[in-house]
Amino acid sequence: MAGDRIASPEDLASAYPNQPSPASLFKEIDHVDANYAALIAASPFAVISTVGPEGLDCSPRGDAPGFVTVQDSKTLLIPDRRGNNRLDSFRNILSDDRIGMLFLIPGYGETLRVNGRAELSCDPDLRAQFAVAGQRPASVMIVHVEKAFFQCSRAVVRAELWNPERHVDRRTLPSAGMILRDITARNEAAAIFDGEAYDAALPARVKATLY
Repeated sequence: MAGDRIASPEDLASAYPNQPSPASLFKEIDHVDANYAALIAASPFAVISTVGPEGLDCSPRGDAPGFVTVQDSKTLLIPDRRGNNRLDSFRNILSDDRIGMLFLIPGYGETLRVNGRAELSCDPDLRAQFAVAGQRPASVMIVHVEKAFFQCSRAVVRAELWNPERHVDRRTLPSAGMILRDITARNEAAAIFDGEAYDAALPARVKATLY
């Protein structure tokens, strides 16, 4: 080990001499079984990670619990609800179909990790299956599962993630309008951005454009 830097597999093994417990290994399977399907059905929020020519992307997805459908033990279906149309994740998938997912369930300590390969579909019948309030998703992501396992609750417990007493007063943090205002203020070519007006209109705009 060169100084304090971990720079090789040998350095890593030296820094972490304890072997993983048997349970942490055999909980990993190559499909979604009934237990893991129950966790996905209860989850209203997931984070997906992708990689492409322009780098990495980590993106949130959320909807009513069970918005990710387990089509079968090797296949997940994820509707794409309205967003900002950056399409970072989708551009990555077109060039590198590897995907990682992390499912969270409010009030439940364990999380679920799923890795696999993804493709995108605009099939009208498939999109129709996920219509909400008459609005179909623009596309549906099809995830071919290669690995699934639950993550123990230590991180969630340490963070007290589901403890309402730990909820942050959003007024103590920069708002979306403030962030956009300050970023555009540093750009001499940009027009003056009205952050207060943006924040005032945001709740109604989000509500009107959920689907």
